[in-house]
Amino acid sequence: MRFGVSFLPDSAPDAKPATEYFRDVLRMSRIADESGMHYVKMTEHYLHPYGGYCPSPLAFLSAVAAQTRSVRLMTGCVLPVFHHPIDLASRIAMVDAISDGRLEIGFARAYLPYEFEALGVPMDGSRARFEATVDAVGRLLTEEGVTLDTPFFSFRDATVLPRPTQAPRPPFWVAAVRSPESFVRIGELGHGLLITPSGTSFDDALVGSYRESFARAHGAGAAPRVAASLPLFVAETDQEARRIADIHLDRYLKVWTSALTRWDDTTSSDYQGYTGFNRIARTLTAKDLRSSGTAFVGSPAHVAEQIGRFQERLAADVLLWQTDFGGLGGAEAFRSLELFASEVMPLLGGAPAEPAAATV
Repeated sequence: MRFGVSFLPDSAPDAKPATEYFRDVLRMSRIADESGMHYVKMTEHYLHPYGGYCPSPLAFLSAVAAQTRSVRLMTGCVLPVFHHPIDLASRIAMVDAISDGRLEIGFARAYLPYEFEALGVPMDGSRARFEATVDAVGRLLTEEGVTLDTPFFSFRDATVLPRPTQAPRPPFWVAAVRSPESFVRIGELGHGLLITPSGTSFDDALVGSYRESFARAHGAGAAPRVAASLPLFVAETDQEARRIADIHLDRYLKVWTSALTRWDDTTSSDYQGYTGFNRIARTLTAKDLRSSGTAFVGSPAHVAEQIGRFQERLAADVLLWQTDFGGLGGAEAFRSLELFASEVMPLLGGAPAEPAAATV
């Protein structure tokens, strides 16, 4: 079991300036690196407090690379439907070089109607555009002189520079939420699976279908990989943890449901089941996230128990902790992460690595 931190900014300038937000998450990234965690992940979004502070996860991860030594860097996720594959593949290879081969790429389909509208990309047909772009990025990173002609982009004899530092390319992950077809397809393609249980009901069988399709397509020797992103807050006592975390979890839910408002009246053939989704999300509270096992809040011993119950259900290979939810940062967030590394990780059968030497 591997651990990391997973960032999705949910702040606006009047609540938390971007300079303060990035100071906090860069420090949390350093704590993750120094305590022996394995990943730092950042998500791409636009135009709204829900994720809008980070339109470029790759730019953020370049900064993390400069301030860390061993932690791996994951986009979680980039949105390929909003990018040309040559541009995206070139930037991936550049950050792979800057980080000396520590980059992993998570892709997601995008799902917020206002982003599609503002960037001039139709939602209908976005599934096919997504698959075509991910396939093109993969080819551009592993082949030279690539020629492609699709309904979405065309190019001839393209060789992106720099070439990837990792051979044959950085590992790929793909996010899935609720469509059974998506879980099966990710397994068939041999990518890692990213999930973010959200407090609504999550069908554990979907992860099983991913693993089964992976095994059918790639044989027993290949290993499927599942990474789950979940809010985490650790304090000395359960009461103190809930007192602090619930305020920020409720703030996160308020920002998230605000971003979902356009789904009240948006329909798309590629996003069946999303229309009206916000009516369910609006009812969620911090207590719902905690009681459903999709937010881990409490003392070190209690958090370790919650992780054990979650792993009995899903046996994820990587657990990525959302430590910036609801504008959480500063001393409270740093202390929570340090408590996880020093007191929770040993309870789960592992000890944090020795702190890395200072980077020159």
